[in-house]
Amino acid sequence: MRVIDQLLQAVRGAAVYNPEVQVAPACILWPDHDRQWEAVIPRLQAELPELFVLGDYAPEQRTGPAIWLRCVVAGKIEEVAPPAHRPPILYLPGVSRQDLRAIESCPEPLKPLAELQYRGVIWSQINAKDWTILAWLKTDQGGLGLDVAQDQEARKAMQLALYRLLDEEVERLRDKRLDKDYFNTLLTGGDPVRDLLQWLDQGENFLADRNANERQAMVEVCKSQLGFDPAKQGILAGAARLASRQGPWQGVWERFCEAPLRYPGIPAQIRKCQPPSGSLVWLTAAPVNHGWPQWNESQENILRRELQGLAEVAAPAARQKLAELEKQHGFRRELVWAELGEAPLALALEHLAVLAGITASGLVAGTAADLADRYGQQGWQADDALLRALAKVTAPADLAALTAAIRAVYLPWAEESARYLQQSVAAAGYPGGSIVTRKVAPPQPGECLMFVDGLRFDLARRLQSMLTAKGYEIGQRPYWVPLPSVTATGKPAMAPILASPELGEGTAGYNFEPMTSYLLRKLIIEQGWQILERNDNGDGQGNAWCEFGDIDHEGHGRGWKLARQVDPLLEEIRDRIMALLAAGWGRVRVRVVTDHGWLLLPGGLPKIELPACLVDSKWGRCATIKQGAATDEHLYPWYWNPEQQVALADGICCYRRGEEYAHGGLSLQECLALELSVRRSAETPEAAEALEFTDIVWKGLRCTVAVAGNFAGLTLDIRRQAGDPASSVVVGTKGLKSNGTASVVVEDEELEGQEAALVLLTADGALAAQVVTVIGGAK
Repeated sequence: MRVIDQLLQAVRGAAVYNPEVQVAPACILWPDHDRQWEAVIPRLQAELPELFVLGDYAPEQRTGPAIWLRCVVAGKIEEVAPPAHRPPILYLPGVSRQDLRAIESCPEPLKPLAELQYRGVIWSQINAKDWTILAWLKTDQGGLGLDVAQDQEARKAMQLALYRLLDEEVERLRDKRLDKDYFNTLLTGGDPVRDLLQWLDQGENFLADRNANERQAMVEVCKSQLGFDPAKQGILAGAARLASRQGPWQGVWERFCEAPLRYPGIPAQIRKCQPPSGSLVWLTAAPVNHGWPQWNESQENILRRELQGLAEVAAPAARQKLAELEKQHGFRRELVWAELGEAPLALALEHLAVLAGITASGLVAGTAADLADRYGQQGWQADDALLRALAKVTAPADLAALTAAIRAVYLPWAEESARYLQQSVAAAGYPGGSIVTRKVAPPQPGECLMFVDGLRFDLARRLQSMLTAKGYEIGQRPYWVPLPSVTATGKPAMAPILASPELGEGTAGYNFEPMTSYLLRKLIIEQGWQILERNDNGDGQGNAWCEFGDIDHEGHGRGWKLARQVDPLLEEIRDRIMALLAAGWGRVRVRVVTDHGWLLLPGGLPKIELPACLVDSKWGRCATIKQGAATDEHLYPWYWNPEQQVALADGICCYRRGEEYAHGGLSLQECLALELSVRRSAETPEAAEALEFTDIVWKGLRCTVAVAGNFAGLTLDIRRQAGDPASSVVVGTKGLKSNGTASVVVEDEELEGQEAALVLLTADGALAAQVVTVIGGAK
């Protein structure tokens, strides 16, 4: 039961009488000489239709002078008559019980009420004194019997916070010490740390939205709990204490770190402060430094210089240096500055360290098949790490540093593996074969073939992980793409057309295109296949062909910036595959194939000269040589017409200067692809059914939950609509800790008391469990 409910019962309880020996009281008088209750009377009038107030004449507010109140008691004012079954309650601000008892000295305006003390009853303490707030909260007889501090500061805070105290649950108050800190905390909305952080973030704009009582309460809480006076010491002093994280400020700092994006102005305030003299050694990783953005910036600058210095270092030494830098700077990824986007190099370093580790193991040994096997097992992770590292940076200076490190360790590794593959092919032939050796397996009814332009091996593995996380069964098959590794050659070879050696006879290698797009579509349809356009998922009947070409398009258009687009592009492909499976193609499978991979190197691939006078057509990594022209370039048979020779650039070189993204040559990255076969899973994992919410606790707008079952990797969120991520109401979602607990904060105070869905999410955002809750807790 709430405090207000107990108060209403107490006031109304004054009218209880024994009908055997008494008549019903005409009214209940509520004297309040010090006007302690006056601030909450409007709230009580909303709950007590029989409550009237002594004051200026305002009948619409159930307020009027003594003679008007006398008429109310007499039932002469019908428009404001109290309920028939309840006696009127007359609240008398500024009037004490003694003022009514001394009739001869009673002020003239009060005399119409004096006789009511005999026909009515007075709500007062057992000792006949007026009920003060402190007395009613503290006293066992007629009050709540709570543990309340009695010092002057507590009394003052108590009166200011009374209107919020009314909504507190009495049982929750019984084990608390109600002192000035409690009342001030209650007055600030129950979350003084949040208010302090908002003040540090917004400055005077925050205080302008608070009334004088709330501002003073925040000051008093800060003085009491943090030894800090915001009114006198100011924002910068508070920012400096926050950064120093000493004593009770550690808790404030941890709260800031929970949702730093909610307080975007705080880092700028800290930057205005000078770290305490002698307390910081900027070249060390001492924890005392971690709260200062200036220190993090200095560490980023140090790391940037170290990475740039790798431009002149041999690959083995560069790899060792990256491992050392990871030990020195890796921990900064766990600091708040990484979440705020102020440690991009520390974030990229994680992937640079992986890149260094993978490239330390060479791929060159054995046959082309051996090379492909080692690349398929772990070599692809180097290309994946390169992209992930590039995705972390935006600033030109950071890109330059990253470029130096990548070229130091990746370029020689990729160059070595490409040249070894080229030597193997020169000696034993290309393992991808040609149109002469091509074998086309008959399609299975219900199979959908999805062609993705430029789905490189590492991207296919990343897509595989995305689909596996959704519960789909994935089969994989490495294969060699047709030469040269360009769409014009590779796409028709992947299409479901019954090709024969005659298809390539007499076909020229110019532009490496055996047929036009129109002819390709015509042949696909003639084989009985549907062609699904981008927004058409078909009905799962027969066989279907669909395409996705954005990866290669983005690569040619953006260069190294493709790294930032990889995940959104793969998510789009994943969603299309899921839609196809849902449309019925999952009865057999959706088979995902590609035409080629690509090389990506920030700063540009090495340039190799090939005079234009020698070629009919020249792309980034491949060219057709004019008939009769003499050249030292290595020539390879074209897939569609082995009699036609094409030139492929040595190593990972490029025929064009400054190309960061290119394909068409002979390398593992360009030529070894991964086919994925995607099927719907037979059954839903049982892990989701084993989840159970064992505890849900609200403290103000903070909700803490405990979960039992298989909760590993799950995230807690609160939403207005469980299935709509955009309806989230929390400052930030939180992952469940190892003990199965997590805590989130609702951002909007106006939502308190409303129902919402408390949901648990898997790593890919799927709902794992949900339960209805009331924001702020049920009253």
